[in-house]
Amino acid sequence: MYLMNKIILSLCLSGGFFTSMAQKYDQHKVFDPLFYKGQQGNEYRTGSGAPGIKYWQNRADYTLNATLDTTRHRLSGTTVINYTNNSPDALDFLWLQLDQNIFREDSRSEATSPVEGGRFDNKTFTKGDEIESVYITGDGKSEKADYIVSDTRMEIKLKEALKNFGGRIQIKITYAFDIPGYGTDRMGRMAAKDGWIYELAQWYPRMEVYDDVTGWNVIPYLGASEFYLEYGDFDYTITAPSDLLVVGSGELLNPAEVLTPKIMARLATARSSDKTIMIRDSADLKEHPLKPNLTWHFFCKNARDVSWAASKAFLWDAARINLPGGKKALAQSVYPIESKGQDAWSRSTEYVKGCIELYSQEWFAYTYPVATNVAGIVEGMEYPGIVFCGWPSKSDNLWDVTNHEFGHNWFPMIVGSNERKYAWMDEGFNTFINGVDTKVFNKGEYDQPHDAEKDAPGLFADNMDAIMNVPDVIQPENLGGAAYSKPALGLNILREEILGRERFDFAFRTYIKRWAFKHPTPWDFFHSMDNAAGEDLSWFWNEWFLTTWKDDQAVKSIAYKDNDPSKGSLITLTNNEEMALPVTVEVKEENGKVSRKQLPAEIWQRGNKWILACRTTSKIVYATVNPDRTLPDVNPDNNALSGIAMDSSVTAGSVIKSYFDAIGGEDRVKSIKDLTMTLVDTLQGIVFTKVNQYKMPDKFLQEVSRSNTVVSHVAINADTLTVVQQGRTQRITGTQENAGAKARYKLFPELNFGQAGYTMELDSQYHIIDGALTYLITVSQPDGLKVKYFYDRQTGFKVLQYADRPNYTHLAFSDYRTSGTGVKIPFTQRDIRGGNTLTYKVTTVAANTNLPDDIFK
Repeated sequence: MYLMNKIILSLCLSGGFFTSMAQKYDQHKVFDPLFYKGQQGNEYRTGSGAPGIKYWQNRADYTLNATLDTTRHRLSGTTVINYTNNSPDALDFLWLQLDQNIFREDSRSEATSPVEGGRFDNKTFTKGDEIESVYITGDGKSEKADYIVSDTRMEIKLKEALKNFGGRIQIKITYAFDIPGYGTDRMGRMAAKDGWIYELAQWYPRMEVYDDVTGWNVIPYLGASEFYLEYGDFDYTITAPSDLLVVGSGELLNPAEVLTPKIMARLATARSSDKTIMIRDSADLKEHPLKPNLTWHFFCKNARDVSWAASKAFLWDAARINLPGGKKALAQSVYPIESKGQDAWSRSTEYVKGCIELYSQEWFAYTYPVATNVAGIVEGMEYPGIVFCGWPSKSDNLWDVTNHEFGHNWFPMIVGSNERKYAWMDEGFNTFINGVDTKVFNKGEYDQPHDAEKDAPGLFADNMDAIMNVPDVIQPENLGGAAYSKPALGLNILREEILGRERFDFAFRTYIKRWAFKHPTPWDFFHSMDNAAGEDLSWFWNEWFLTTWKDDQAVKSIAYKDNDPSKGSLITLTNNEEMALPVTVEVKEENGKVSRKQLPAEIWQRGNKWILACRTTSKIVYATVNPDRTLPDVNPDNNALSGIAMDSSVTAGSVIKSYFDAIGGEDRVKSIKDLTMTLVDTLQGIVFTKVNQYKMPDKFLQEVSRSNTVVSHVAINADTLTVVQQGRTQRITGTQENAGAKARYKLFPELNFGQAGYTMELDSQYHIIDGALTYLITVSQPDGLKVKYFYDRQTGFKVLQYADRPNYTHLAFSDYRTSGTGVKIPFTQRDIRGGNTLTYKVTTVAANTNLPDDIFK
């Protein structure tokens, strides 16, 4: 399921970096020899991570027949389940899932939904699954079942136990339900310009999984936790009005009965084309077989689920998918006219084809004959061979959601983990392979450099849930981190920093191959990776997946052998938090030489300090850890240290003078009476526009728009701060109360540093930012707030500032250019807020335009 990172446009200066005070590191907890205690291998699941010689799993084959009533928005049907008990246990009762019951007003999900609502809350209610009859057939006898419904589950009590080692029983259920408008963002319906779009999922009673780990898996469906399902073959039909186009999981068996000859011919062309072929355009919407209803017949082999979609509004295009070994499949997209466009859904099939071909080459060949992307009300949800993505998605956002949802055809459609308990085994693994894919697709068209340090404040916040938690237990605001981003980052660190790509990729492919169409546990994954990669990673699994420990590596000191830089240097590293990770040290010498040393995590086995001997021959300009920001260091301020002493003639005042000289001179700065600046950033296809207006000395206005809709408004007028967000207005009055906001939004705060009540303190050591030496000046304001300002030693420009308090935004500046004012301003400005960063580019600047005072109220 797709979970876009929320860009929180908070005006309360949220999202700072951590600091670490007392030593927390204990190597005995990290390198615990008993991590696998209680998780040793057995005859079902081996200690090597492979299925054992007696591994088993049950099987459910389905025959489904459904009718869609578009007048009543209602589905009715019959489900016939042929269930095979391959377990060593005779079963006295069976459990099934009735997922539509989540939409009942008296559901457990509704009772446990927070008052403020959320993504998985019901917007309207239905009667859920309306069960007309349940019959069981065994040993040639058919009879009414003795069953009970409990929320989203049904228990069938058997008169005679279902035999073990291959016993079979048939269950037939007749049922109906009203299709919800919004189905917890997993299914639903929406009215498009040319007709309703139906996205049908969780649409039939399904078997619960009975396994060797817990027996029946009967966690109720509450919304956040997804699914755990048996594998089998699906033979299903959908009867619907003849003007609807129906697409579904698997292969359409009767195309000649439901498609016109013209559409059939175009479809045949698409099956042989690497370019997208339009099969059904807007001019074709009224062409269909002249019958009141059509029955569409699909078959999906060895799947854990099937889903489908239907609409008379669907445009349809397709192209060929080229799979390893010469096999072919079909990529196709269906979407309403509103979604058409080369910056939108007209590229969807290209995205489908691209990501599936890449995943098939890298990990495991795609297993379904068709891959269908459906545009509708669902923002992003995955099913075997078919996914639902939001109809307004465009550009990189459409690539991201398409790539993500089809990545799920590997996790959990092929590797069938228990999503009810371990969301990270599908969402996290999938998010990881999404990143690998994005680097390659169309030569990295949508690839963005990743900075793990930016993610650290969010992923390792004090209130963050550990990865190894049931999704329904994880706080809603933490689900994206714990289930998606942090597991993906962990796998990336394993691949890039610990194992290397060759060892990691072999081990990951081994895990996929071993557990394809089976049910792995987390311990099967851990064991499999250890064995195939040839590395005891128990320390990593423990700290990354079971705890909320943090990473904070630091350069403590630099010394020279015999106090002679030509004889080499000794660099002392420390590990200040509870997590151990490998260390990359970059050293730049005064002679211009730059070298790197990579150290394994095992340097931390005997404590939190390590002395690195370097064969340097001149003074060290700086030594820094995590130079590429691949690790989520929660305190990057201590990552680098300079070996060059600062010139004693440098003072805080001289640094500020150099800054003014660099941007055009203090007098020219003072000549600016007002300034209006427009800045723009695009993230996942969404345009963020920020308009800043300043009027000296104490007025400021900022409006931030998301795709031309204002999402935040902040105004400062002397000591009054006005914030408008989500239709709510808040006014705060007082110097101290508004200290942080005033410091952040002041155009040239340096003009105030010489005034009464301000003090400046120059740090005695250089700080390294983006490989450059910088001066750090900490300014204490009259209101008590301390703000850190960093100035480049070479250029004099300000490169970073942030308030010296937890949870405050970092503002980074670069690309200084002369504006119409004659003063150089940074044309690239980064707002670093927790794990989110917006990189704004200045598009327009206007000065001294006589801004009226009343706009700042």
